[in-house]
Order: sequence, then C-alpha cells, then structure tokens
Amino acid sequence: MKDVGNYLAYWRDRYRDDLTEHILPFWLKHGLDRKHGGIYTCLDREGKLMDTTKSVWFQGRFAFIASFAYNQIERRPEWLEAARLTIEFIERHCFDSDGRMYFEVTEEGLPLRKRRYVFSETFAAIAFSEYALATGDKAYAAKALGLFRDIQYFLSTPGFLPAKYTEHLKAEGHSIVMILINTASRIREAIQDPLLDEQIERSIRTLETHFIHPEYKALLEMVGPNGEFIDTLQGRLINPGHCIETAWFLLEEAKARGGDKHLVELGCKILDWSWAWGWDEQYGGIINFRDCKGFPSQDYAQDMKFWWPQTEAIIATLYAYQMTGEERYLQLHQRISDWTYAHFPDPTYGEWYGYLHRDGTVAQPAKGNLFKGPFHIPRMMIKGYQLCQELLRTE
Repeated sequence: MKDVGNYLAYWRDRYRDDLTEHILPFWLKHGLDRKHGGIYTCLDREGKLMDTTKSVWFQGRFAFIASFAYNQIERRPEWLEAARLTIEFIERHCFDSDGRMYFEVTEEGLPLRKRRYVFSETFAAIAFSEYALATGDKAYAAKALGLFRDIQYFLSTPGFLPAKYTEHLKAEGHSIVMILINTASRIREAIQDPLLDEQIERSIRTLETHFIHPEYKALLEMVGPNGEFIDTLQGRLINPGHCIETAWFLLEEAKARGGDKHLVELGCKILDWSWAWGWDEQYGGIINFRDCKGFPSQDYAQDMKFWWPQTEAIIATLYAYQMTGEERYLQLHQRISDWTYAHFPDPTYGEWYGYLHRDGTVAQPAKGNLFKGPFHIPRMMIKGYQLCQELLRTE
C-alpha cells in the first residue's frame, strides 16, 4: 500500500462521519422511546416501527454505544440523554426477581420471554460501566461489577441455568467464553477488581486449550467439557465471524498488556485461520458458517452474509495491523471494507441492511429486529476511528 497515512485518514474520517451523520441519527430518530425509555429495534427499511417488543440485550447494547460514542467521539448531550433513558429502562423493567434478566419485554417493560443465556446481563454490565465513565457516577461502575459477579454465579452454580442439552451430551460453547473477555475488559475501564483479570485469563486459557483445534486450523463453536472434539454437525461448526471477533478481543487484551507477544500471536492465528474459512473467494465477504471437515453446514443461513461478521473483520484487521505492523492486515482491511461498504449501507434511508444473500444482494431490507440493532455497526465505527487515529500518530 503506497500511502498508508492517507488511507488511514480516509477511514478515520469516514467512520466518524458515518457514525455521527447516519447511524446514530437513524436510531435516535426512529428507535429511541422517549415515552417509556429504552430503544426499539424492530424497524423497517425507512425506520418505521414493525413491532414494539423490546430486545433486552439491545437495551444494554445501545446504552453502551451511546455512552461509548459520548466518551470516545464527542460529548454530545443527546447521546448521554439516550444512554440515560435506556439505562433507567433497564433498571426499572429488565431484571427478574432472581437477579437474571429477561430477553424480551413489551414497550412498557412487561416481561415476555426469558432465555437460558446470560448475554442480556453481559451487555447491561458494559452499559453500566461505560455510563459510569460518561457521567462520573461511580455507583454505576459498582453496579457493573456486581452484575459481573452475578453472571459468574449464574454460570458456575449447577442447575441455576437450564442445560442446553440432556446429560447424554456434555459440552461447552465458545460464545460465553469469548464474551466474558470483552465484558471484563470493558468493566475494568471503570473499576478495578482482581476477578476481572482472573476471568480474562481463564477465558483465554480455555480458548487456547479447549476450542482451538490445530488439526483443522479452526476455533470451534462447541467442544466437550475438556475440549474434546465432538464429531457431529454442531460439533464441527465454525462461525468465522465469532472467531474473528474473538481475535480482536485477544489483540485488544495484548495491547492492554503492553504488546503481549503470545496474545498477539494467538489473536493473529485465530484471525488468519478464521479469514481462510470465512472469506468467500467467489463473491467476497465473510460467510456465516463452515464445517471443519468440509461437510455442508446444516444452518439454513450458512452461506448468507450478515452485517456483523463484516464489522468484526474490519476491527480485527486494524488491530492486527497495529499490533504487528504487517501490511497484509491492512490489505485485508481494505478488502473487507471495500466489499462491506459496497453492499450494506442504504444510501436512500440510511443505516445498513443486515441480511444479504451470498452474492451480496439484499435478502430483506429491514434495519433492525430483536437481533440486529445499534451495536455492531456503531461499535465498529467507534473502534475504527480510534484505531486509525492511533495509527496515524505513529505513521
């Protein structure tokens, strides 16, 4: 790449402009519920409300994003107010009496559904910690840490969370192991506690010893309780987007440790392997699922292009370039960025489409649902802005 400085400056400015002029304005205008508090995410292409059901994990995700943008991009009062409205909705309506959170509630906050996972809790925890940084209110940092302790209790207490499978299949999943790294690291920005560092170290060790399988050059989504390979469709599953997300979590932690060489190598290895599995050589973009033995994946969306794996790849390639200085990662960043920006943004109504067919055509035009909303895209833009800015200072 001939002119790295201009390239990084272009993307730094574009990330900031897209975030401040297109993404956050779309959600503040169409999604923020100023009457009840919280955020609606079920919006059609134009931003019309399709369903008033509120995704609880998106309450935490959006409160985090609004606070994160306030802390890292610009201290805009409307962003902090949006975070406040959503944080207050979470506290009033999203916790059950056992301390766990719901997954769906009505627009007024009446509970509709509760799942066996603790992802609503992890996103609420990072919302509390980021809001504490935005407001200076240390009580929210304490709430974040308290919720993290609860999450650890929920996960470690036998029988507290319903098992996903019967006793005939003993397994552990990649998702919760990887998300605890990011959750602990975000909380650590607001409050220090040894349990956060211990959890990060434990998750890294589990990823390395259980989920990474060099024989397939893959990080698997599900393994046995001691990392055993499970030779089923589900056990052979590779989710390239999740793996690439894990890669940048590790690279971020390596950076926090002053450039920890082992973590840099581990993060880059996962990124390299996962890119090889995920990048679609025919059409471009990161594909949804692969089977580590090359069998067809059973998931109906196995060859689609979802929005979030692309955003994770954009962040991960920038981190890999920053931590290694290897230009090939900047070239990968250019490849994924060019493809993503050519297919996902909606130039007519703003925001991004979420679901594309394999060839990059739009599968459905809605801007949000209970699973897509204001998180991965704005997080990518904030992180991308930060990383490009940091890299420009060292060029």
